[in-house]
Parts: sequence; structure tokens; C-alpha cells
Amino acid sequence: MSAFPKYDQYKDSGVEWLGEIPAHWEVRRVKSIFRMVMEPAPKGNVEELLSIYTHIGVEPRKDLKEKGNKASTTDGYWRVKAGDMIVNKLLAWMGAIGLSKYEGVTSPAYDILRPFVPAAGWYYHYLFRTKRCTGELKRHSRGIMDMRLRLYFDKFGDVVVPYPPLGEQDRIVTFLDQKTAEIDALIAKKQRQIELLDEQKAILINRAVTRGLNPNAKLKPSGIEWLGDIPEGWKTQKLKYVATGIGTGRTPSTVRPAVELPDGIVWYTPGDFHRSGFLGKSDRRAESTRVETVETYPSNSIFFIGIGATLGNVNLSTEMAGCNQQINVIQINELQNNPEYYLRLLDSGRDYIFKSSDYTTLPILNRSRTGALEIVRPPFSEQTAIASRCKALFEENATVKHPIKKQIQSLKTLRSTLIAHAVTGKIKVFSTSQ
Repeated sequence: MSAFPKYDQYKDSGVEWLGEIPAHWEVRRVKSIFRMVMEPAPKGNVEELLSIYTHIGVEPRKDLKEKGNKASTTDGYWRVKAGDMIVNKLLAWMGAIGLSKYEGVTSPAYDILRPFVPAAGWYYHYLFRTKRCTGELKRHSRGIMDMRLRLYFDKFGDVVVPYPPLGEQDRIVTFLDQKTAEIDALIAKKQRQIELLDEQKAILINRAVTRGLNPNAKLKPSGIEWLGDIPEGWKTQKLKYVATGIGTGRTPSTVRPAVELPDGIVWYTPGDFHRSGFLGKSDRRAESTRVETVETYPSNSIFFIGIGATLGNVNLSTEMAGCNQQINVIQINELQNNPEYYLRLLDSGRDYIFKSSDYTTLPILNRSRTGALEIVRPPFSEQTAIASRCKALFEENATVKHPIKKQIQSLKTLRSTLIAHAVTGKIKVFSTSQ
């Protein structure tokens, strides 16, 4: 921030979260800038349904990948005009507050604020979403625990915020629009680098698990579309023939946080799956006195999601564990096979696995269909060598990505710091000649 000049004179804002502000700026309560509006949508309306999100602001629900539950009707929802501020009372303290550039309707669970004095809506969009401001919004929220906090307008309206001259609000917005766009473009480039590295890793692993490590190996048709040609000494067979058993999880009669039950059996759900391919920590354990109500599987079992959009995701367990009904568990015969090899093989065959599922409302792959999956079986020594190579590829990938991820985090920090300093007057973002 040292690259930017400061204002000539500052004064104490009288508000702890703001600190000093430029001497010619005012401070006002939110309710002296915005009023809450409640305009019910008419029956049978076809208005755009809008939602507010912590990270992306206000967007039409239809444009989002994760749409959530669809409302059967938007009759009686609040009407939203372009330039209105939408506030999610439950999550405002986490940044779920923002300006709408759309006309539409939104849930009655949200508050709609509209300025009634000259104000640049985007200036307050930036301001309300800064960490310092959300901390103040949290302080004004009501509730007995974080996830039950609600910010009602009678309290939000009492929050004291800066009120710079309108021309300065506009110039701050113009500056932040430009700078955040530049930073976002840099972040996107870095994220694309990570995507390309992951794509390269996936290609190398796929080639290793389906063709081996010898580039000069003689190949033969596998007869299985997703595998293509395979080395001559390899065999194809169904997954069940390399396993000692294929099971499905179930919910124990009691599940509590692991910290309360250190002697319990770890119990996994699809949310615990990790990109590394190895199951790690879970905050769920089944009481040791109730282990008989849980199917448990030994370490080195392959946990395989058998339902939903993440069907085919696989992880290897590192300890005895149970799981819920969404997961199938493959116990590899370790006397003749390497579980890590089959972990990487199944991960490479996710498209094939998905196509092998039953599909009504959700894709499902039961134990029988899981066991019937067509796979390739290299000699045991080659399985072990391939598993080692895959592990090295993951480690190399993580090493190369580490500095890129740090750069992305630094850019995100720069973005949030720049916004916070600009909207609170800690830096002057335009010259006196402007």
C-alpha cells in the first residue's frame, strides 16, 4: 500500500473499526443512507430469481452450477431493482451482502436495502464485504452461536460507516473496478497453470496405469474401450476377482465428534474424500461400544463413492474405518495385488465408471455393478512400480504447485487489502488534479 499516497489530513472517525478517516469525509449510520424496502412480487410472476453469495455477490440462481433447492413459486418474494443491496441476514457477517445489477426477485429471508440519499451503491458493496466491516456486522448480529447469528435491519441500521463526497465514492469504485479486474486476471492465469499441471499429472498417471512404465512394451487390444491397448503380459478381468470382498457402509446408531470419542472407530462420508487419494481426518467416530452396528473395513481398503455427482471418486483408507451408505468399499487381495495401483486405476477410469451406473434421479453403482467393472491386472511387481511412480507424480505436482498457490494467496490478500484501504480512506486513489 506504500505505493499509494495518503490524504493530507485525517481525523478520528469515533468508530473503532474505522479508525482515522480523511478529514473531509463524514460518517453516518447505515439507516441514514439506506432504507429497507419490501415490495412483494405479484402472483404468477416470471421474474429472475436472485441469490446472494459470500464469494461472488448477487447472481441469478439459474446461472450457478450449484443451484440448491428450487422454489416452487416466487409469489410474494421481494422484488429487487438494479442498484438495490441484498442482505442475507443469516450470513451477512460472513460477507453475504452485495449490490444487485439485476432486476428480479429474491427470498423473503433476505433484506432489500435501497439508498435514499446520493450514494454510489458499488462503493458500499465493496465496503460492506471487507473483513473489518463484516466483523462489525457480526458484533451487531443477534444469536447464541455463530451459525445462528442474524443481522436485522434495526441493528444493521445503527452501524456507523464512512460517507465520502459522492464524487470520491464514484472514483474509488472506478479505481477498485480496474485494480480488482487486473488482480483477478492474474489469479485466473495462476489458477489455469494449476489446472494444466493437474491435467498433465492425470495424463501421465492414466498412461502409467493402463500401459505401464516401459515405453517400448509390446501392446495388444484389451477389448475394453476405456483401457484401449495394454501391454501383452497384462490381463483383463472384473474388479471382484482382485478383491476379497466388496461392501457398502451404513450409519451407526450413534455418531459423535471424534474429540469426544477418542477410542471410537473412524467413520467416513463423501465429504471426507481427499484429492491426494488417501482418507485422512474425519470429525465422526462410531462409539467403540457400538462397533457391532457399523460395517468396518481394514486399512488399505478402497472407499468408492457409489451415488450422486461424485460417483466414482476413490480414496484409500489408512486405518480401520466405517462409512455411510453412499460409499462402497473394495478390499483388495493384498497377497496378489497392490491396493494403491487399483486406487489410481479406478481414479483414471471415472468416466467409464460413471457410464456403468444405473441412472434414475441419481447415478448409482451398487456392490454388484462395482464388482463387475472391467479392469486391467498387471503382474504384481509392475503394479508396485506403477504405484510408486504415481506417488512420485503426486509429490512432484504438489511441489511445483506450492509456490503458485502461495502467489494466488498473496494476490487475494492484496485484493482484499486494497479494497479495505481504499473504501476507508487509508490510501488516496486519485490525484488532486482529477
